[in-house]
Amino acid sequence: MGQYDINLFHKVYREISEELGIEAALVIHQMFKGTQVSFPIRFLDTKCVKEMIVKEYDGTNIKALAKKYDYSEKSIRRIIKGSIK
Repeated sequence: MGQYDINLFHKVYREISEELGIEAALVIHQMFKGTQVSFPIRFLDTKCVKEMIVKEYDGTNIKALAKKYDYSEKSIRRIIKGSIK
């Protein structure tokens, strides 16, 4: 790979380069150039997480599931209640 002056990079690619390295920035550029990309707030797929919560629920672990999947306890209760219907 040739030498790159990171100061010449567009702001977003400079930030990616600083955080993940120039190679990662180049790969991301190649994959998504010209495309508007938005990233969901949640990293994990909501449908899959709901299925895991229902599967892992043992009647006493709402707080642990909320912490594990970064949901509120109220959301965990709603997911469990919705699975019963």
